[in-house]
Amino acid sequence: MDFGELKVPAIRDSGGPAPDPLERNSTMLDTIAAVSTAPNAISAIGIIRVSGPEALTVSDAVFRPADGRPLSVHPRRTMVLGSLLDREGTPIDQALAVTFAAGASYTGEDSAEFHCHGSPVVLDEGLRALFAAGARQAGRGEFTKRAFLSGNLDLTQAEAVIDLIESETAAAARNAAAQLDGALRRRIEGVYDSLLNIASQFYAVVDYPDEDIEDLGRDRIAEVLSQSCSRLRALLATAGRGRLLRQGVPTAIVGRPNVGKSSLLNALLGYDRAIVTDVPGTTRDTVEEKTVVGGVLLRLIDTAGIRDTADVVERLGVARSQAAMDGAELVLALVDGSRPLTDEDIAVLERAAAHERWVLVRTKADLPPADQDPWAGHGHPPAASVSVSALTGEGLEALEAAVASLFPVGEISAGQILTNARQTEAAERAQQALERALSGLEMGLTPDAVLTDVEDALRALGELNGRTLREDLVERIFSRFCVGK
Repeated sequence: MDFGELKVPAIRDSGGPAPDPLERNSTMLDTIAAVSTAPNAISAIGIIRVSGPEALTVSDAVFRPADGRPLSVHPRRTMVLGSLLDREGTPIDQALAVTFAAGASYTGEDSAEFHCHGSPVVLDEGLRALFAAGARQAGRGEFTKRAFLSGNLDLTQAEAVIDLIESETAAAARNAAAQLDGALRRRIEGVYDSLLNIASQFYAVVDYPDEDIEDLGRDRIAEVLSQSCSRLRALLATAGRGRLLRQGVPTAIVGRPNVGKSSLLNALLGYDRAIVTDVPGTTRDTVEEKTVVGGVLLRLIDTAGIRDTADVVERLGVARSQAAMDGAELVLALVDGSRPLTDEDIAVLERAAAHERWVLVRTKADLPPADQDPWAGHGHPPAASVSVSALTGEGLEALEAAVASLFPVGEISAGQILTNARQTEAAERAQQALERALSGLEMGLTPDAVLTDVEDALRALGELNGRTLREDLVERIFSRFCVGK
Protein backbone atom coordinates (compact mmCIF):
# COMPACT_ATOMS: atom_id res chain seq x y z
CA MET A 1 0.00 0.00 0.00
CA ASP A 2 2.04 2.97 -1.29
CA PHE A 3 0.36 6.33 -0.73
CA GLY A 4 3.47 8.43 -1.37
CA GLU A 5 3.42 11.87 0.22
CA LEU A 6 0.01 13.58 0.22
CA LYS A 7 0.07 17.32 0.91
CA VAL A 8 -2.51 18.60 3.42
CA PRO A 9 -3.37 22.31 3.02
CA ALA A 10 -2.46 24.68 5.83
CA ILE A 11 -5.25 25.72 8.16
CA ARG A 12 -6.11 29.40 7.59
CA ASP A 13 -5.96 31.80 10.53
CA SER A 14 -9.48 33.06 11.19
CA GLY A 15 -8.27 36.35 12.56
CA GLY A 16 -10.34 35.93 15.74
CA PRO A 17 -9.28 37.75 18.92
CA ALA A 18 -6.87 35.85 21.16
CA PRO A 19 -8.12 35.31 24.73
CA ASP A 20 -6.05 36.18 27.76
CA PRO A 21 -2.66 34.36 27.60
CA LEU A 22 -2.78 33.43 31.29
CA GLU A 23 -6.08 31.61 30.79
CA ARG A 24 -4.71 29.96 27.66
CA ASN A 25 -1.53 28.76 29.38
CA SER A 26 -3.35 27.52 32.48
CA THR A 27 -5.54 25.15 30.47
CA MET A 28 -3.19 24.00 27.71
CA LEU A 29 -0.09 22.70 29.50
CA ASP A 30 -0.75 19.01 28.90
CA THR A 31 -1.08 16.85 25.79
CA ILE A 32 -4.45 15.36 24.90
CA ALA A 33 -5.51 12.52 22.61
CA ALA A 34 -8.80 11.04 21.43
CA VAL A 35 -10.45 9.05 18.66
CA SER A 36 -12.09 11.62 16.37
CA THR A 37 -14.19 9.27 14.27
CA ALA A 38 -17.33 7.50 15.50
CA PRO A 39 -16.50 5.50 18.65
CA ASN A 40 -17.09 1.73 18.79
CA ALA A 41 -18.14 1.67 15.13
CA ILE A 42 -16.47 -0.37 12.38
CA SER A 43 -15.52 1.83 9.41
CA ALA A 44 -13.05 1.92 6.55
CA ILE A 45 -10.93 4.67 8.15
CA GLY A 46 -10.48 5.74 11.75
CA ILE A 47 -8.65 8.84 13.01
CA ILE A 48 -6.80 9.44 16.27
CA ARG A 49 -5.86 13.01 17.17
CA VAL A 50 -3.22 14.28 19.57
CA SER A 51 -2.49 17.90 20.51
CA GLY A 52 -0.33 19.72 23.01
CA PRO A 53 3.28 20.61 23.86
CA GLU A 54 4.43 16.96 23.75
CA ALA A 55 2.34 15.94 20.74
CA LEU A 56 5.34 15.24 18.50
CA THR A 57 7.21 13.33 21.21
CA VAL A 58 4.32 10.99 22.02
CA SER A 59 3.61 10.57 18.30
CA ASP A 60 7.19 9.38 17.72
CA ALA A 61 6.60 6.75 20.41
CA VAL A 62 3.54 5.22 18.71
CA PHE A 63 4.31 5.56 15.00
CA ARG A 64 7.18 4.07 12.98
CA PRO A 65 7.53 5.63 9.49
CA ALA A 66 8.35 3.23 6.66
CA ASP A 67 11.53 5.16 5.82
CA GLY A 68 12.95 4.62 9.32
CA ARG A 69 13.11 8.31 10.28
CA PRO A 70 11.12 9.64 13.28
CA LEU A 71 7.75 11.11 12.40
CA SER A 72 8.72 14.44 14.00
CA VAL A 73 11.50 15.12 11.45
CA HIS A 74 9.19 14.77 8.45
CA PRO A 75 7.77 17.95 6.91
CA ARG A 76 4.59 19.28 8.56
CA ARG A 77 1.25 18.85 6.79
CA THR A 78 2.66 15.89 4.87
CA MET A 79 1.15 12.41 5.06
CA VAL A 80 3.71 9.77 6.07
CA LEU A 81 3.23 6.02 5.60
CA GLY A 82 4.22 3.76 8.46
CA SER A 83 3.11 1.45 11.26
CA LEU A 84 0.91 2.32 14.24
CA LEU A 85 2.34 0.67 17.38
CA ASP A 86 0.73 -0.60 20.56
CA ARG A 87 2.05 -0.02 24.10
CA GLU A 88 4.71 -2.71 23.66
CA GLY A 89 5.92 -1.23 20.38
CA THR A 90 4.34 -3.98 18.27
CA PRO A 91 2.79 -2.89 14.95
CA ILE A 92 -1.00 -3.17 14.99
CA ASP A 93 -1.82 -1.47 11.68
CA GLN A 94 -0.33 0.10 8.58
CA ALA A 95 -1.39 3.73 8.71
CA LEU A 96 -0.79 7.29 7.60
CA ALA A 97 0.31 10.05 9.99
CA VAL A 98 0.46 13.81 9.59
CA THR A 99 1.86 16.46 11.92
CA PHE A 100 1.00 20.15 12.32
CA ALA A 101 3.17 22.86 13.86
CA ALA A 102 1.93 25.16 16.59
CA GLY A 103 0.29 28.17 14.96
CA ALA A 104 -0.62 26.20 11.84
CA SER A 105 -2.93 23.60 13.37
CA TYR A 106 -6.61 23.46 14.29
CA THR A 107 -5.83 23.86 18.00
CA GLY A 108 -2.96 26.30 17.56
CA GLU A 109 -0.62 23.76 19.22
CA ASP A 110 1.73 21.08 17.94
CA SER A 111 -0.56 18.26 16.90
CA ALA A 112 -0.76 15.05 14.91
CA GLU A 113 -3.32 12.73 13.38
CA PHE A 114 -3.15 9.00 12.67
CA HIS A 115 -5.33 7.71 9.84
CA CYS A 116 -5.64 3.95 10.22
CA HIS A 117 -8.19 1.25 9.45
CA GLY A 118 -11.42 1.82 11.33
CA SER A 119 -11.33 -1.18 13.64
CA PRO A 120 -12.41 -0.19 17.18
CA VAL A 121 -9.68 -2.51 18.52
CA VAL A 122 -6.95 -0.80 16.48
CA LEU A 123 -8.17 2.66 17.49
CA ASP A 124 -8.36 1.69 21.15
CA GLU A 125 -4.88 0.16 21.17
CA GLY A 126 -3.42 3.18 19.38
CA LEU A 127 -5.06 5.52 21.89
CA ARG A 128 -3.79 3.47 24.84
CA ALA A 129 -0.28 3.66 23.39
CA LEU A 130 -0.53 7.45 23.30
CA PHE A 131 -1.66 7.47 26.94
CA ALA A 132 1.30 5.27 27.88
CA ALA A 133 3.62 7.72 26.11
CA GLY A 134 2.35 10.65 28.19
CA ALA A 135 -0.88 11.96 26.64
CA ARG A 136 -4.20 12.01 28.47
CA GLN A 137 -7.78 11.46 27.31
CA ALA A 138 -9.28 14.61 25.78
CA GLY A 139 -12.51 15.88 27.23
CA ARG A 140 -15.66 16.80 25.32
CA GLY A 141 -14.90 19.53 22.80
CA GLU A 142 -11.40 20.04 24.16
CA PHE A 143 -9.72 20.25 20.75
CA THR A 144 -12.12 22.99 19.66
CA LYS A 145 -11.88 24.67 23.06
CA ARG A 146 -8.11 24.91 22.57
CA ALA A 147 -8.67 26.34 19.09
CA PHE A 148 -10.82 29.03 20.73
CA LEU A 149 -8.36 29.72 23.55
CA SER A 150 -5.47 29.99 21.10
CA GLY A 151 -7.39 32.54 19.03
CA ASN A 152 -7.81 30.33 15.95
CA LEU A 153 -11.60 30.52 16.32
CA ASP A 154 -13.88 33.02 17.98
CA LEU A 155 -16.83 31.68 19.96
CA THR A 156 -19.37 31.93 17.13
CA GLN A 157 -17.02 29.89 14.94
CA ALA A 158 -16.45 27.32 17.69
CA GLU A 159 -20.20 26.91 18.16
CA ALA A 160 -20.53 26.56 14.39
CA VAL A 161 -18.37 23.43 14.57
CA ILE A 162 -20.95 21.56 16.67
CA ASP A 163 -23.78 23.02 14.55
CA LEU A 164 -22.07 21.63 11.45
CA ILE A 165 -21.65 18.21 13.05
CA GLU A 166 -25.31 18.15 14.09
CA SER A 167 -26.70 19.57 10.82
CA GLU A 168 -29.73 17.65 9.57
CA THR A 169 -30.37 19.63 6.38
CA ALA A 170 -28.23 21.09 3.63
CA ALA A 171 -29.39 24.59 4.62
CA ALA A 172 -28.25 24.07 8.22
CA ALA A 173 -24.89 22.75 7.02
CA ARG A 174 -24.40 25.74 4.70
CA ASN A 175 -25.24 28.15 7.50
CA ALA A 176 -22.84 26.46 9.94
CA ALA A 177 -20.08 26.39 7.33
CA ALA A 178 -20.51 30.12 6.69
CA GLN A 179 -20.40 30.81 10.44
CA LEU A 180 -17.25 28.72 10.71
CA ASP A 181 -15.80 30.94 7.99
CA GLY A 182 -16.54 33.98 10.19
CA ALA A 183 -19.76 35.38 8.70
CA LEU A 184 -21.49 35.93 12.06
CA ARG A 185 -18.24 37.08 13.70
CA ARG A 186 -17.83 39.81 11.08
CA ARG A 187 -21.42 40.98 11.52
CA ILE A 188 -20.99 41.24 15.30
CA GLU A 189 -17.57 42.85 15.11
CA GLY A 190 -18.96 45.60 12.86
CA VAL A 191 -21.18 46.72 15.74
CA TYR A 192 -18.52 46.05 18.38
CA ASP A 193 -15.87 48.12 16.61
CA SER A 194 -18.23 51.06 16.06
CA LEU A 195 -19.05 51.19 19.76
CA LEU A 196 -15.44 50.68 20.76
CA ASN A 197 -14.38 53.59 18.54
CA ILE A 198 -16.66 56.12 20.20
CA ALA A 199 -15.80 54.85 23.70
CA SER A 200 -12.05 54.96 23.07
CA GLN A 201 -12.22 58.38 21.40
CA PHE A 202 -14.21 59.82 24.31
CA TYR A 203 -11.75 58.55 26.91
CA ALA A 204 -8.79 59.67 24.80
CA VAL A 205 -10.16 63.24 24.84
CA VAL A 206 -10.70 63.09 28.61
CA ASP A 207 -7.33 61.49 29.45
CA TYR A 208 -5.23 63.53 27.01
CA PRO A 209 -6.72 67.03 26.91
CA ASP A 210 -3.51 68.55 25.52
CA GLU A 211 -3.53 66.31 22.46
CA ASP A 212 -5.25 67.41 19.26
CA ILE A 213 -8.01 64.78 19.40
CA GLU A 214 -11.40 65.63 17.94
CA ASP A 215 -14.13 65.69 20.55
CA LEU A 216 -17.22 63.59 19.95
CA GLY A 217 -20.42 65.55 19.66
CA ARG A 218 -23.74 64.31 21.01
CA ASP A 219 -25.11 64.04 17.48
CA ARG A 220 -22.26 61.76 16.42
CA ILE A 221 -22.69 59.54 19.49
CA ALA A 222 -26.44 59.35 18.87
CA GLU A 223 -25.87 58.43 15.22
CA VAL A 224 -23.51 55.55 16.09
CA LEU A 225 -25.80 54.28 18.86
CA SER A 226 -28.85 54.42 16.59
CA GLN A 227 -27.09 52.59 13.74
CA SER A 228 -25.72 49.95 16.12
CA CYS A 229 -29.14 49.45 17.69
CA SER A 230 -30.72 48.98 14.25
CA ARG A 231 -28.07 46.43 13.27
CA LEU A 232 -28.62 44.48 16.48
CA ARG A 233 -32.38 44.60 15.97
CA ALA A 234 -31.93 43.12 12.49
CA LEU A 235 -29.64 40.44 13.91
CA LEU A 236 -32.14 39.53 16.63
CA ALA A 237 -34.84 39.18 13.97
CA THR A 238 -32.92 36.15 12.66
CA ALA A 239 -33.10 34.24 15.97
CA GLY A 240 -36.42 32.55 15.24
CA ARG A 241 -35.26 31.39 11.82
CA GLY A 242 -32.01 30.13 13.31
CA ARG A 243 -33.87 28.12 15.95
CA LEU A 244 -36.06 26.47 13.33
CA LEU A 245 -33.02 25.79 11.14
CA ARG A 246 -31.22 23.91 13.92
CA GLN A 247 -34.08 22.30 15.83
CA GLY A 248 -36.64 21.81 13.10
CA VAL A 249 -40.11 23.30 12.54
CA PRO A 250 -42.70 22.00 15.04
CA THR A 251 -45.39 20.66 12.71
CA ALA A 252 -48.74 19.35 13.92
CA ILE A 253 -50.60 16.84 11.74
CA VAL A 254 -54.24 17.32 12.76
CA GLY A 255 -57.68 16.13 11.72
CA ARG A 256 -60.62 14.10 12.88
CA PRO A 257 -60.17 10.35 13.56
CA ASN A 258 -59.38 8.08 10.59
CA VAL A 259 -58.59 10.95 8.24
CA GLY A 260 -55.12 9.54 7.50
CA LYS A 261 -52.82 11.40 9.91
CA SER A 262 -50.70 8.41 10.91
CA SER A 263 -50.57 7.19 7.32
CA LEU A 264 -49.23 10.59 6.19
CA LEU A 265 -46.65 10.56 8.98
CA ASN A 266 -45.43 7.12 7.89
CA ALA A 267 -45.35 8.18 4.23
CA LEU A 268 -43.25 11.27 5.01
CA LEU A 269 -40.87 9.29 7.22
CA GLY A 270 -40.55 6.45 4.73
CA TYR A 271 -41.30 3.74 7.30
CA ASP A 272 -44.13 2.62 9.60
CA ARG A 273 -43.65 4.68 12.75
CA ALA A 274 -47.29 5.06 13.79
CA ILE A 275 -49.96 2.33 14.05
CA VAL A 276 -52.58 2.57 11.30
CA THR A 277 -55.99 0.88 11.65
CA ASP A 278 -59.58 1.50 10.58
CA VAL A 279 -60.60 1.84 14.24
CA PRO A 280 -61.28 5.48 15.21
CA GLY A 281 -59.22 6.68 18.17
CA THR A 282 -56.27 4.31 17.58
CA THR A 283 -53.79 7.16 18.16
CA ARG A 284 -54.29 8.15 21.81
CA ASP A 285 -51.16 10.29 22.28
CA THR A 286 -48.87 12.48 20.23
CA VAL A 287 -46.07 10.80 18.27
CA GLU A 288 -43.10 12.99 17.28
CA GLU A 289 -40.41 12.32 14.67
CA LYS A 290 -38.01 14.43 12.60
CA THR A 291 -37.75 14.32 8.82
CA VAL A 292 -36.76 16.61 5.95
CA VAL A 293 -39.65 17.76 3.75
CA GLY A 294 -38.92 20.09 0.86
CA GLY A 295 -35.45 20.72 2.21
CA VAL A 296 -36.91 21.86 5.56
CA LEU A 297 -36.36 19.95 8.81
CA LEU A 298 -39.78 19.26 10.32
CA ARG A 299 -40.55 17.94 13.78
CA LEU A 300 -43.69 16.08 12.78
CA ILE A 301 -46.26 15.56 15.54
CA ASP A 302 -48.90 12.94 14.79
CA THR A 303 -51.86 13.79 16.99
CA ALA A 304 -54.93 12.00 18.22
CA GLY A 305 -58.06 12.56 16.15
CA ILE A 306 -59.87 15.71 17.26
CA ARG A 307 -63.50 15.01 18.13
CA ASP A 308 -65.92 15.00 21.04
CA THR A 309 -65.60 11.71 22.91
CA ALA A 310 -66.74 10.16 26.18
CA ASP A 311 -63.56 8.07 26.45
CA VAL A 312 -61.44 9.58 29.26
CA VAL A 313 -58.12 8.47 27.74
CA GLU A 314 -59.06 9.64 24.26
CA ARG A 315 -60.16 13.04 25.68
CA LEU A 316 -56.63 13.45 27.11
CA GLY A 317 -55.22 12.63 23.68
CA VAL A 318 -57.49 15.20 22.03
CA ALA A 319 -56.38 17.84 24.57
CA ARG A 320 -52.75 17.08 23.77
CA SER A 321 -53.52 17.33 20.06
CA GLN A 322 -55.01 20.78 20.54
CA ALA A 323 -52.00 21.85 22.62
CA ALA A 324 -49.61 20.56 19.95
CA MET A 325 -51.59 22.45 17.33
CA ASP A 326 -51.47 25.67 19.32
CA GLY A 327 -47.70 25.42 19.81
CA ALA A 328 -46.84 24.46 16.23
CA GLU A 329 -45.07 26.69 13.71
CA LEU A 330 -46.76 24.77 10.90
CA VAL A 331 -50.09 22.94 10.83
CA LEU A 332 -51.01 20.26 8.30
CA ALA A 333 -54.81 20.14 8.56
CA LEU A 334 -56.15 16.91 7.05
CA VAL A 335 -59.58 16.17 5.66
CA ASP A 336 -60.68 12.96 3.93
CA GLY A 337 -60.83 13.93 0.26
CA SER A 338 -63.09 10.99 -0.55
CA ARG A 339 -65.88 12.14 1.83
CA PRO A 340 -67.89 15.33 2.30
CA LEU A 341 -66.69 17.69 5.02
CA THR A 342 -68.11 17.05 8.48
CA ASP A 343 -68.66 19.42 11.38
CA GLU A 344 -65.53 17.90 12.97
CA ASP A 345 -63.53 18.70 9.81
CA ILE A 346 -64.74 22.30 9.83
CA ALA A 347 -63.85 22.71 13.52
CA VAL A 348 -60.31 21.48 12.81
CA LEU A 349 -59.92 23.79 9.79
CA GLU A 350 -61.13 26.84 11.69
CA ARG A 351 -58.68 26.10 14.51
CA ALA A 352 -55.88 25.66 11.95
CA ALA A 353 -56.79 29.01 10.39
CA ALA A 354 -55.65 30.73 13.58
CA HIS A 355 -52.10 29.95 12.41
CA GLU A 356 -50.21 32.06 9.93
CA ARG A 357 -48.63 28.98 8.35
CA TRP A 358 -50.94 26.06 7.61
CA VAL A 359 -51.61 23.72 4.72
CA LEU A 360 -54.92 22.07 3.84
CA VAL A 361 -54.26 18.43 2.96
CA ARG A 362 -56.95 16.32 1.30
CA THR A 363 -56.05 12.70 1.96
CA LYS A 364 -56.93 9.44 0.16
CA ALA A 365 -56.40 10.90 -3.30
CA ASP A 366 -56.34 7.34 -4.67
CA LEU A 367 -60.13 7.15 -4.04
CA PRO A 368 -62.84 8.98 -6.02
CA PRO A 369 -62.99 12.58 -4.74
CA ALA A 370 -66.04 13.90 -2.90
CA ASP A 371 -67.65 17.23 -3.69
CA GLN A 372 -66.36 19.46 -0.92
CA ASP A 373 -65.56 23.12 -0.47
CA PRO A 374 -61.80 23.18 0.21
CA TRP A 375 -61.96 26.20 2.48
CA ALA A 376 -64.99 28.10 3.70
CA GLY A 377 -63.80 29.07 7.16
CA HIS A 378 -62.55 32.25 8.79
CA GLY A 379 -59.02 33.35 9.63
CA HIS A 380 -55.83 32.88 7.65
CA PRO A 381 -56.51 30.98 4.43
CA PRO A 382 -54.24 27.99 3.85
CA ALA A 383 -50.85 28.67 2.30
CA ALA A 384 -51.59 25.78 -0.05
CA SER A 385 -54.18 23.10 -0.66
CA VAL A 386 -52.89 19.70 -1.81
CA SER A 387 -54.33 16.27 -2.40
CA VAL A 388 -52.22 13.32 -1.33
CA SER A 389 -52.36 9.56 -1.12
CA ALA A 390 -50.24 7.97 1.57
CA LEU A 391 -50.85 4.64 -0.17
CA THR A 392 -49.49 5.58 -3.62
CA GLY A 393 -47.36 8.62 -2.78
CA GLU A 394 -49.43 10.84 -5.07
CA GLY A 395 -49.26 14.51 -4.05
CA LEU A 396 -46.32 14.19 -1.67
CA GLU A 397 -44.13 16.26 -4.01
CA ALA A 398 -46.77 19.00 -4.02
CA LEU A 399 -46.80 18.92 -0.22
CA GLU A 400 -43.00 19.21 -0.16
CA ALA A 401 -43.18 22.21 -2.49
CA ALA A 402 -45.76 23.87 -0.24
CA VAL A 403 -43.55 23.41 2.84
CA ALA A 404 -40.48 24.69 0.98
CA SER A 405 -42.39 27.84 -0.06
CA LEU A 406 -43.30 28.57 3.56
CA PHE A 407 -39.69 28.31 4.77
CA PRO A 408 -37.61 29.46 1.78
CA VAL A 409 -33.93 28.69 2.15
CA GLY A 410 -33.09 31.65 -0.07
CA GLU A 411 -34.11 34.07 2.68
CA ILE A 412 -31.21 32.94 4.85
CA SER A 413 -28.09 35.08 4.77
CA ALA A 414 -25.75 32.16 5.20
CA GLY A 415 -23.93 32.29 8.50
CA GLN A 416 -25.37 35.65 9.59
CA ILE A 417 -28.13 34.39 11.86
CA LEU A 418 -28.30 33.65 15.58
CA THR A 419 -28.66 29.92 16.10
CA ASN A 420 -28.88 29.36 19.85
CA ALA A 421 -30.38 30.85 23.01
CA ARG A 422 -27.00 31.95 24.40
CA GLN A 423 -26.27 34.09 21.35
CA THR A 424 -29.77 35.57 21.36
CA GLU A 425 -29.66 36.45 25.06
CA ALA A 426 -26.31 38.23 24.72
CA ALA A 427 -27.49 40.19 21.67
CA GLU A 428 -30.68 41.18 23.52
CA ARG A 429 -28.67 42.53 26.46
CA ALA A 430 -26.47 44.50 24.08
CA GLN A 431 -29.48 46.03 22.35
CA GLN A 432 -31.16 46.90 25.68
CA ALA A 433 -27.98 48.64 26.84
CA LEU A 434 -27.86 50.71 23.64
CA GLU A 435 -31.52 51.64 23.99
CA ARG A 436 -30.78 52.86 27.51
CA ALA A 437 -27.87 54.91 26.16
CA LEU A 438 -30.04 56.50 23.46
CA SER A 439 -32.75 57.27 26.00
CA GLY A 440 -30.13 58.85 28.27
CA LEU A 441 -28.91 61.11 25.49
CA GLU A 442 -32.47 62.23 24.76
CA MET A 443 -32.96 63.07 28.45
CA GLY A 444 -29.83 65.21 28.44
CA LEU A 445 -27.39 62.94 30.28
CA THR A 446 -23.71 63.73 29.79
CA PRO A 447 -21.71 61.50 27.40
CA ASP A 448 -19.72 59.92 30.25
CA ALA A 449 -22.94 58.68 31.87
CA VAL A 450 -24.21 57.37 28.54
CA LEU A 451 -20.95 55.53 27.87
CA THR A 452 -21.57 53.37 30.94
CA ASP A 453 -24.40 51.73 28.97
CA VAL A 454 -22.16 51.53 25.88
CA GLU A 455 -19.64 49.58 27.94
CA ASP A 456 -22.44 47.22 29.06
CA ALA A 457 -23.28 46.66 25.39
CA LEU A 458 -19.62 45.96 24.60
CA ARG A 459 -19.45 43.39 27.41
CA ALA A 460 -22.58 41.64 26.12
CA LEU A 461 -21.22 41.58 22.56
CA GLY A 462 -17.94 40.29 23.96
CA GLU A 463 -19.82 37.34 25.42
CA LEU A 464 -21.42 36.76 22.02
CA ASN A 465 -18.14 36.40 20.16
CA GLY A 466 -15.96 35.24 23.07
CA ARG A 467 -13.96 38.34 23.90
CA THR A 468 -15.28 38.40 27.47
CA LEU A 469 -16.40 35.09 28.94
CA ARG A 470 -16.60 33.46 32.34
CA GLU A 471 -14.84 30.13 32.72
CA ASP A 472 -18.05 28.32 33.73
CA LEU A 473 -19.76 29.55 30.58
CA VAL A 474 -16.86 28.29 28.46
CA GLU A 475 -17.13 24.86 30.11
CA ARG A 476 -20.88 24.69 29.51
CA ILE A 477 -20.55 25.65 25.85
CA PHE A 478 -17.90 23.05 24.99
CA SER A 479 -19.61 20.28 26.97
CA ARG A 480 -22.05 20.06 24.02
CA PHE A 481 -19.29 18.62 21.84
CA CYS A 482 -18.31 15.01 21.38
CA VAL A 483 -14.96 13.67 22.55
CA GLY A 484 -12.37 14.08 19.82
CA LYS A 485 -13.67 17.38 18.45
